[in-house]
Amino acid sequence: MQASSSGTPIRVALVEDDAYFQHTFQEAIGQAPDMALAGVSGTLAMGLALLERGAPDVLLVDIGLPDGSGIDLIRAAHTRYPACNVMVCTTFGDEAHVMQSLEAGASGYLLKDSAAGRIVEEIRSLHGGGSPISPLIARQVLTRFRGRPQAAPADEATAPGGLSARETQVLEYITRGFTAEEIAGLMQISRHTVLTFIRRIYAKLEVNSKAEAIFEARHRGLIRE
Repeated sequence: MQASSSGTPIRVALVEDDAYFQHTFQEAIGQAPDMALAGVSGTLAMGLALLERGAPDVLLVDIGLPDGSGIDLIRAAHTRYPACNVMVCTTFGDEAHVMQSLEAGASGYLLKDSAAGRIVEEIRSLHGGGSPISPLIARQVLTRFRGRPQAAPADEATAPGGLSARETQVLEYITRGFTAEEIAGLMQISRHTVLTFIRRIYAKLEVNSKAEAIFEARHRGLIRE
């Protein structure tokens, strides 16, 4: 098993507001003999406070935090601790968030539905000098640097109404009466990821129920009648 080059545990700080993923990542890190959890927080403010306690070897951070953007935390960590390896674990797969995160100092970018089962291996890879990136994200980055338009954008934050492509897909499934479990199967993601998408849809549309979300989306022309 790969370990820290110095023989000491890899100190990992986690900033994640989703209870399921926070528990999943925390448990996986806790069971890894070559890692130590340096701290866990669920908000941008608490994440910044974590950095005040010292530099972790690896910082795992979500982009959509309840009190701000994880990109601000990435920038702060990179500025204060240049040697700290930052990896994004998020549901946001659009080019804008990806490029802003990399420019702020992130060295890895994973979509949550593909990261949960192998997070320990990805942390080791990042700490060892690698740059773990979900295949979907890697394709976007390569396409951008090749100077060609993307054939099929995965998750556009700049889409009409502010909904990403995958959020719009979830909303369309909701409109057709599918449950969260059924949507998870159709999209091949976890139920918890679907619920995260639904929560973000509600926040962006400023609604509190599925019926309100459907009405508001139709009113804005985001989905077909």
